[in-house]
Amino acid sequence: MSAQLETVDELITETADRLFGELCTHSTIQAAEETGGAPEIWAAFAETGFPWISLPEAAGGSGGTLLDALEVLRLVGYHAAPIPAAETGMLGGWLLASAGLELPEGIVTVAPDSAGLSIGADGTVSGTAAMVPWGRAADRLAFIADGKVASVDPRAGSITEQTSLAGEPRDTLTFSGAAAEFADAPAGVDADALRFRGALSRVAMMGGAIEKMSQLTVSYTNERHQFGRPVARFQAVQQHLVWAAQDAALARMASESAGRAAHRGAGEFEIAAAKLNCNQAATRATKACHQAHGAMGMTQEYPLHHYSRRLWSWRTEYGGTREWSRWVGQAAVTAGADGLYPLVTGGSASSSRN
Repeated sequence: MSAQLETVDELITETADRLFGELCTHSTIQAAEETGGAPEIWAAFAETGFPWISLPEAAGGSGGTLLDALEVLRLVGYHAAPIPAAETGMLGGWLLASAGLELPEGIVTVAPDSAGLSIGADGTVSGTAAMVPWGRAADRLAFIADGKVASVDPRAGSITEQTSLAGEPRDTLTFSGAAAEFADAPAGVDADALRFRGALSRVAMMGGAIEKMSQLTVSYTNERHQFGRPVARFQAVQQHLVWAAQDAALARMASESAGRAAHRGAGEFEIAAAKLNCNQAATRATKACHQAHGAMGMTQEYPLHHYSRRLWSWRTEYGGTREWSRWVGQAAVTAGADGLYPLVTGGSASSSRN
């Protein structure tokens, strides 16, 4: 595959960055937490076609690449955009398009864990799905069960509204014989593939959020004066700034590496390693940035918490630190002493599912 195919259109970056920069203000993000959504931001985002950017045009998508979608998700994290960008296209939309099911014009969400859902012989859905992102706002819920991809209207069941640490909807949906559309899941589309793809989406958003959090900290410590000079000049504060900048660079590099690998193939080893690295980087960077901000970083009026709370929410979704540590460790054990170096340098080309 040529290098040309592994680049992101600069126009996508510029357009998404400008859109979010104008709409994702402190007040609109705060309001989204209170109301459970930001319909104005979503409407503007959907008008650009960004939610479906990585889906084929034949399925109703925009015909872009996975790398394009990941760049948009990076900016979602960078601007703390309170919208279901990952769920509508890269996750739920991907499931529907892969199985040839209809892609709605509105919001699609996905059941991260569909073990509690089942498809009856009559084609109806029953059971419960927990921690469904933006379930209350979605037009369709996509999930995998019994070797099939299914699509159901969330309002065909009951919705128990809940929120994540970031204040974003993570609802519980319960169905009892709800009418659904379904089709056989094609090869390569299963619960494991959704888990890796979901982890990749969180990696992209975490990379953007850590980057912005680091930048906020640099700006604040240069503007804040104590004893006649900016606090950024104090050695103890500089150490926090360095740690945050290092983790921002690490998360960005891990995200881009995993994205390129997934663009070429399964990319499982790179995604697992990236999610593990980003989970750890989020912990360290949050500590460093809040320490440098002091009490100011804990206030609702200051935007730091929009990023730190999202990071702590995303780091637990689609696999926490312990889960991905075990996966990477098992991959290394399976490869053996002679296969360890090829595993690290060759990545997914040398690894298998665990």
